[in-house]
Amino acid sequence: MKTEQMTLENCEEMLLRELEKYPNQKLEKDDVYRVAEMVREYQGRIKAYLHEQQEKKVTSLDRLADKVARFGGSWGFIAILAFIIASWVVLNFFASWNTLFILSFCMSCMSVFTAPFILMSQNRQAVKNKQEQMLDIAINFKAEQENMEIQSHLKQILERMNRLEELQSGRGRETQREGKEQQEKLTVS
Repeated sequence: MKTEQMTLENCEEMLLRELEKYPNQKLEKDDVYRVAEMVREYQGRIKAYLHEQQEKKVTSLDRLADKVARFGGSWGFIAILAFIIASWVVLNFFASWNTLFILSFCMSCMSVFTAPFILMSQNRQAVKNKQEQMLDIAINFKAEQENMEIQSHLKQILERMNRLEELQSGRGRETQREGKEQQEKLTVS
């Protein structure tokens, strides 16, 4: 238990040092603690867990804001709006109505109501992006730890191979010496 806590603290410190390299993307210590905890607790299921948590927090108003923002930013919305304005102008021109102020009022009302929906949707997306950024940092950190572990194992293997080569070359020299001694004995006799 104590070693796990020490390892978690080391992870937090390493994450903090890594994040200091990116001053524009600073995270609070609590965020780093949560990332380290997520890495430890949810090792391969982090992304599924994150999406699950995001969906639990979504209200019907949030979904409505997302739908309004999605529709307000689509080509379909622009086409419908262009058709309505063009029709209004043509009708106004031929019917000699002076109702362009009504069109202007309607457009202003639409802007007043769609802007907050779009901002709410953007705020939700910003929260999602921050969580995904934390997830990416956690995954990169975990991958870096695994790479360091692999490098350590490779170094151990290399050291073992070098020792084996030394032992083998030592035996090879002994065999060569014995062979020379036997040749000398044969030439002497």
